[in-house]
This record gives sequence, structure tokens and C-alpha cells, in this order.
Amino acid sequence: MERVDLMPPPTADDASARADAYAAAPLLNCLLREVARPEPGERWVYRLPGGNRLLRVRGGRRPAEPELYVAGSWQRLGHSDLVKLVVEELTRYTGQSNHELLAEMEDSRDAVAALLTARAHATAPDDPYLRSEQSLITGHPHHPAPKARGGGPVTGWLPYAPEAHAGFPLVLLGVREDTVVEEGDTSALDTLGEAPPGYRLLPVHPWQLDLVGQDLAPAFADGRLVRLDTTAFPVRPTAAIRTVYAPERDLFLKFSLDVRITNDVRRLWRHDLKKLRRTDAAVTQAFAALDGPAAWLSDRGYRTAGFAFEELAVLVRDGLRPHLLPGATPLLAAGLVEGFTGSPLDGTVDPAGWWEAYLRQVVPPVLAAFADHGVVLEAHLQNTLVAVDADGTPVQALFRDAEGVKLLADVERAAGWERLVYCLVVNHLIEVAGALAERHPALDPWPAVRAELARHDLPEVAGLLTAPTLPGKTNLLLRWTGADGADARYLPLPNPLADA
Repeated sequence: MERVDLMPPPTADDASARADAYAAAPLLNCLLREVARPEPGERWVYRLPGGNRLLRVRGGRRPAEPELYVAGSWQRLGHSDLVKLVVEELTRYTGQSNHELLAEMEDSRDAVAALLTARAHATAPDDPYLRSEQSLITGHPHHPAPKARGGGPVTGWLPYAPEAHAGFPLVLLGVREDTVVEEGDTSALDTLGEAPPGYRLLPVHPWQLDLVGQDLAPAFADGRLVRLDTTAFPVRPTAAIRTVYAPERDLFLKFSLDVRITNDVRRLWRHDLKKLRRTDAAVTQAFAALDGPAAWLSDRGYRTAGFAFEELAVLVRDGLRPHLLPGATPLLAAGLVEGFTGSPLDGTVDPAGWWEAYLRQVVPPVLAAFADHGVVLEAHLQNTLVAVDADGTPVQALFRDAEGVKLLADVERAAGWERLVYCLVVNHLIEVAGALAERHPALDPWPAVRAELARHDLPEVAGLLTAPTLPGKTNLLLRWTGADGADARYLPLPNPLADA
């Protein structure tokens, strides 16, 4: 069998070819992690158990140029061919079919093409923080359809896409006072405009209003809702899409969005909102007791209308400025992995020192919150901000999103630890380490991770350092089998910590 020669993937000016490459990488990551098995003696060649076929790729953390071995030769697969292969293999492998995921994989690729075209004519924000939030063209590196936008027309979602460097005003509604439901501190919402007598102000994401507007027609007709105006300033969508940042007000707002993005329809579900105050209070208390500069961006409270509780819910989150060290610049961890203009990974001259500083900021708060307060942070790439000094050195970590936090009072400790390891090590540190090592091939990032973890007196750490495997979430199989997005299922991945 012909052996593969590793070469960097070709660059393509054509948006369609580039979209294929961007969309293929996370899909291949899923296929190779969850279904395929390495072929003995063949580097970057894998056997697909569903049909016993051979697949090879150009290697690296973002696999490219998939080829299938057919009739004695390797045949290149375009994105549509790859999707067809995945569907055939999973149908045989699981005995199930899934037309919904097929559509999502195609939608994700088409969304990437639209985003690439839009970015070519858009101006990236000057603020490096916003550039990092709006950099994720690939997105989740181990999801089969990370850029799917619900299958709707491009014109419906592109004006609100962070990857297209969007900025837009929020729609302001008045909600009749006797129908308002709220908990916590929502006072920031009242500063966004002026509500008429007998009403309270409620900002709405314009995309969500487009999605649910017809259902709200009776409330507009009988006066429970009135449409007022828009905010006098634009907001910027963050990587989470439904969470926006208002730089002028230093305010984050998180909305319901009736669109499936990755594994879930992104509503602010009633049961999650009802738990929010307890969860956020526990995390806030944990961070208040921590040593060091780490910060928690509190989800202060929510406001909605009782007759459209989930559809119109908005969550108020802390801004950045009260928490940041003087002179520090926050950056999204996922943006460091994806890459953006001005990323410190591109300029560091001491990768080992930079990595040790990164670990010192990110790892201790997560372990201390778990060990001392029973808090399981969802410290994955999209929920972690790393602030750097003027030289690009990490000096602080900030964490967010109480909705994803678990409390050991509610889950078994072993399950909480597994989730922590997946989010922090597999989803986060492995990805940043890979991006750094890609730029500095002589760097072995894992001894520093071992050393940082070993500093913490936590019973589970010793097992983590010696375990042969780590838990890897099976996003492809989860979506294919129609499992609930919150129903994480893991498969064993080789543990680089054990080999370090």
C-alpha cells in the first residue's frame, strides 16, 4: 500500500475550497477519534470499521486532504464525499440513520463558505479581545458540524455572526410590569433605554425576534409587549453567538436563541435559569476565597416575560473591567487555538516560559474550586479568557458561564472530576498545547503540565498523571444517535500526561 508523505495542506484562494478544508478538519477529527482505528504500520492511515475501508489524511491537529483506498489506489474526497462516507460508515457502525445530522454537516460547510466571503469584506475590530472572540472559523475542533446555523437562509443569520465581525443594535421591547419575571440583579437592563409607564425594558436579540416573532403576535396585540426602539449603541457577538458584549457599557448579555448550535438548541431553559442564582453564588464564593488574580464573570440575574419565559429570557453577566488586572488584555482561549491577528502565540520568543505562565493562571483556580468548594467549572476553551501583559505573557485567567457549572452537591464526585478533566485537559490544555507546539516543534508541553498539576494536593491528581487514558467526548456519536446534548458520553483517549 502506498505510504503517505506528510506535507502541509495547500492554501486555496477559492472560498469554496477553503470552506471544504475548514469544514473537513473537525469532521475528520471526530471520525478518527470516535470510529476509525489506526492501521498498524501505516502512519496517518485508518481503518473504518463500518465498511472495513481505509482512510488516510494529511496529519496534524487539523487533519486535511482525506483519501479513500479504492480498487488499489487512493482517491481524494471532497467535503460532500467525506460527508457521504461518514453517513455510510455510521449507518453500518450503529445500525441507525440520521438525516438531521447529514443536513447539519452540509449546513456547517455552507456557513463557513458564507463566513469566509463576508470576512473578506469586513473590518476586524481594533480591540484584540473582540478579535479573539470573533476568530473562530473552524470552531469546536471535535464536532461534526461546528458552524451549522439551523439550516436557515444566510441572510437570516449572517448579520449576527461573530465570525463575520458583526456588530448590531439590540431590539428594545417594553414588557407589561405584571408579566415580568426576574431574579438577581438586572438593573443594567434599565439603563439601555426608557420604557413607558407600566412597562419594564427588555432587550431582545434581533435574530431571536425574527425566529419567534409570530408566536409573540398575540402579546403585541393585547399590549403585554410593545416594541420601542433599538439600543443607541451596537453590541458585538462573542464566540458563543447568542452572548453579546457592549464595549461602551462593559456589559455582557446572554439571550435565548432557538437555533441548534453544536449539540443543543440554545435556549435559556427554564430549569437552568431556576438553578442559576444558587450555582452562580457558589462559584462567586469559591473565587472570593481563591489566592491569585483569577476572576469569575458572574451571571448576575435574568429577566423575561412570564408568557414567553424561555423565548424572551436575557441573562446579565459581569463586564471585564472590574475584574481585570491593570494593563492586562483579555483574550479568548479558543481564539488562541484558532489564531487571530495579534495573538501572543505568534510572537512569543520563550514558548516554555509562556506555557508555564499560562498553566499557572488557568489550572490552579479550576482545581481549587473543585477541591475546596465542590465547584466543577466548565473550563473549556470558549469559557476561559486569559489576560496577558504588554509582552503577551499570561497574567490572569477569567472564567464564565454559570449555566455549564456543576456542583458536587448535585453530582457524584467521580462524574464531576471526569467532566473537569474533559473540559480543562482534553478540550482546553491539549488544544492550546497543540497550537503552541505547532509553532515551536522543539517544545514538549507535557512535563510543564505534569509539574503544574502535581503542585496541587488533590487525591484525583495522582491518578490523572498515571492513567493511560483521558475521557474524550463523542460529539459525532452523540449527534448521530440523537442523545441529549447535555448527556456527555466519553471514550478513552491516550493520556499525554502519562508519557511525559
